[in-house]
Amino acid sequence: MPCLLFAQMPPTTTTLLDLAPAEAAARLNQWVAAEGLPKYRSAQLLRRLWVAPVGSWQDATELPKSVRDRLDAALPLPRLTAEVVQQSQDGTRKFLWALADGEKIESVLIPSGSRRTLCISSQAGCALGCVFCATGRMGFRRNLTAWEIAAQVREIVLLNPEDKPSNIVYMGMGEPLLNWDAVAATLTILNSPDGFGIGARHITVSTVGIVPGMLALAKRPEQFRLAISLHSPHAADRLALMPIEKKYSLQEVLEAAHAFHRRITFEYVLIAGKNDREKDVVALGSLARKLGAHVNLLPLHPGGNPDLTPTAAARIREFRDELITRGVEAVVRRSRGLDIDAACGQLRVKMEPKQRARLHQVEVR
Repeated sequence: MPCLLFAQMPPTTTTLLDLAPAEAAARLNQWVAAEGLPKYRSAQLLRRLWVAPVGSWQDATELPKSVRDRLDAALPLPRLTAEVVQQSQDGTRKFLWALADGEKIESVLIPSGSRRTLCISSQAGCALGCVFCATGRMGFRRNLTAWEIAAQVREIVLLNPEDKPSNIVYMGMGEPLLNWDAVAATLTILNSPDGFGIGARHITVSTVGIVPGMLALAKRPEQFRLAISLHSPHAADRLALMPIEKKYSLQEVLEAAHAFHRRITFEYVLIAGKNDREKDVVALGSLARKLGAHVNLLPLHPGGNPDLTPTAAARIREFRDELITRGVEAVVRRSRGLDIDAACGQLRVKMEPKQRARLHQVEVR
């Protein structure tokens, strides 16, 4: 496992946007009372955090100018900077966000009919080193704060309210359950009616199998979804792909999954000769049936280990069909945004040489 001793610490200043809506409301009540303002102002202010967000308090024109000035001074609203925005031919949009300390994270907005799925990051970089993942190549930089995670949604809404995501997947950069406190807060922000009001069943947390975090998520009363990055049904083969197997074994991960009394998804990137063999489909089908799990089969994206070969499309279909014949619900996920390096971490890795050259511009393609 990569060493985390020298990972950069996230900013420590807490803002309103780090707080769950109930906590933010309490803090706003205190501020409104201290300023001698009418009580109804608290509800006005809370609404401007997530329900109808503003980039700064100056944009909340329903408030007197003197109140806006005092809010900007006392309770400023931090922002992410869209350093690169790329548009794919299939409608997928990828955002490279610049953080205040110079770190970069990515999120991807994927339209599909009336659904708009936003894939968000929970860490800058990743410590887990999965061999097929571009994010793993950059190593771990730091955890994101709650507001930096939720701001990936907030900034989309600020750019265009009609693009507000209907679905959220924590499948961007980083391992969400290694940043549980911040992720737990953002789950509440995303789901709360006083937050973004996104239904819990439309919010999925993806993990490589961080057992304590899985158990913590299972205890939440909301119907949040869990996706497990499985990628092999055999412990030894999984270890070759995912070093986390040393810390949390496949058996431990599956036992923790039993505590999650809701539908689980197995994410499975198909790699030729590594996890697409007959013995793999048989074992995967057995595991999925025992848990009643859905299986998402994913083509291998470029950007990880160059020695890995994608499974041929015909074999992917065969693999899916055999799972289905074994009583498992399985689908092949269509790759989106290939023309803009939409797989997690690719744009960040691609931009590093330009960043070293101090390139600061926004591209729209």
